[in-house]
Amino acid sequence: MSDSKIPADIKKLSFEDALEELEDIVRDLESGEVKLDEAIDSYARGAHLKKHCQAKLKEAQMKIDKIVTSPDGTIGSEPANLD
Repeated sequence: MSDSKIPADIKKLSFEDALEELEDIVRDLESGEVKLDEAIDSYARGAHLKKHCQAKLKEAQMKIDKIVTSPDGTIGSEPANLD
């Protein structure tokens, strides 16, 4: 897939909606009932959905965890203060 930009319609999806669509694509592709051209398009859309889901998870993780460096230089994480 040469274009790694996530399409605007996918960017608008919530994590849950994107994951549901990705699961539907996987199910369709695994069934073997999809025509080749449709399978290629579905695979490309699935790759974009996967990338979007990964970005949403990373964003959520960053909201939850705060990266900290201790005085001895070791790096760890602690729950973020969301107050």
